Amino acid sequence: MPHAPPPILNPYRPPVQLFNGPIHTSIYLRFLPVFSATQPILSASPTFTSHHFLTENHNPFSREAMALKISPAFSSILASRGGDNSLFPSVSAAPPSVLRLKPTGSAPSSVVCRAANDKPLTGVVFQPFEEVKKELDLVPTSPNASLARHKFVDACEAAINEQINVEYNVSYVYHAMYAYFDRDNVALKGLAKFFKESSEEEREHAEKLMEYQNKRGGKVKLQSILMPLSEFDHAEKGDALYAMELALSLEKLTNEKLLNLHSVAESSNDVQLTDFVEGEFLAEQVESIKQISEYVAQLRRIGKGHGMLPNKHLRHCFL
Repeated sequence: MPHAPPPILNPYRPPVQLFNGPIHTSIYLRFLPVFSATQPILSASPTFTSHHFLTENHNPFSREAMALKISPAFSSILASRGGDNSLFPSVSAAPPSVLRLKPTGSAPSSVVCRAANDKPLTGVVFQPFEEVKKELDLVPTSPNASLARHKFVDACEAAINEQINVEYNVSYVYHAMYAYFDRDNVALKGLAKFFKESSEEEREHAEKLMEYQNKRGGKVKLQSILMPLSEFDHAEKGDALYAMELALSLEKLTNEKLLNLHSVAESSNDVQLTDFVEGEFLAEQVESIKQISEYVAQLRRIGKGHGMLPNKHLRHCFL
């Protein structure tokens, strides 16, 4: 039984033991100065067997006769460049499945890698250089086109812009409520603080959607914002209950719009957008609806015109 030769040491990867026999192993394409400091060779290929080493003196490390099995996709890349290979200047284009070193001086060209068997072992062939060709054709050349856009349809882009407008409109209404309850003749500082924080939260949602739109390669198109009410006093309900009921309806409307955005993403098979909406908005929206619903129920039980609130959960909205 033949003895195994010493391993080839790769400074960039762990060493790979080579055996004299039909033993397949996976290694990486790498230039190594194994035989010459000025002429590095391709010392490995995606899959090869050590019985493909062909030498006259049975030396498996002879550079002149070294032949390795290499993926046909890689050799076709070199051949398609017409011999002018800027990636691997030491390697010349050759017939399919063969790589040769360019001759230097009087030394003849030598075979570096050869495809001894193009048939897949498992029935599954992955040729990244072939499969990426169609993606290269899709890379835009126009300076106004996004390079990051991928699997992002126009319907999802328009739905995100619509949701941005919803978030800004709700934020605008909450900001108007903050200004109302902060008046000196209303002076409900707790409600003013609550609606100010709610306004900032909705604006943060809009900005988060804008960042996601840019991340996916879409274009943010801001739309007009409607002018909100400036007076929230109500003859029967009072200003606090009326404003909180309005806030509850706005939260439910926002939730409905988010579900519409989710359905558009789902119908477009945009898994990334559906995951973004579910993870960043839907759970938080349900919590907001529950919180404001409790505030509305407590305000209805208190009634109009009461300044002191016995319920500790709602006291911070007024004091």
